[in-house]
Amino acid sequence: MIGWFGNVDWPEIGRACLDTLAMLSGSLVLTVLLGLPLGLLLFLTSPGQVWASRIGNGALSLFVNLLRSVPFIILLIVMIPVTVLLVGTSLGVAGAIPPLVVGAAPFFARLVETALREVDRNTVEAVQAMGATTRDLVFRALLPEAMPGIAAGATVTAIALVSFTAMAGVVGAGGLGDLAIRFGYQRFQSDVMLVTVALLLLLVQLLQTAGDRLVRHFSRR
Repeated sequence: MIGWFGNVDWPEIGRACLDTLAMLSGSLVLTVLLGLPLGLLLFLTSPGQVWASRIGNGALSLFVNLLRSVPFIILLIVMIPVTVLLVGTSLGVAGAIPPLVVGAAPFFARLVETALREVDRNTVEAVQAMGATTRDLVFRALLPEAMPGIAAGATVTAIALVSFTAMAGVVGAGGLGDLAIRFGYQRFQSDVMLVTVALLLLLVQLLQTAGDRLVRHFSRR
């Protein structure tokens, strides 16, 4: 068994795991920070809501749909000049985070919008009937009631980001995807490919388990 894994450089695997975790955590935090308010705006400007605006909602929807329609592998390449401008390089963990955020934030925003639409209309109307401001409506009714759906959306987004980090290896982003491409694919080292795929599957399972617990936590409140 040890001989079968003879091509695997375990210290290199360890560094790749840390790079993948760094890309995932950094891009997930920024995705939530950008996607949550964007999803909130999509909901509040939709018909029947407090900031209802056909033009505003149409412009936001067009913006989100345009970004979501670009395949991530193309987005990685198209964004290279912007990435260099923002972080000084298009390589490594730092170079991967901007395209990861641009690719995932619109996706998360749509999940947030969907979670907000599932909030009981009677709850919203009761809060408005008590004279609540838009700020109160958002922070005391919409976000707390939608939190289980938002947590589930964040879990789905995190798992999508794992796939994105693997694809980012194509442009030298580092991480497990980079190892799988350079050694598993280009050098036909099947043992390296097997180890990297197993670690990515383990990471997805851990994220799903953590996300499910988070959803149950918010559902009981």
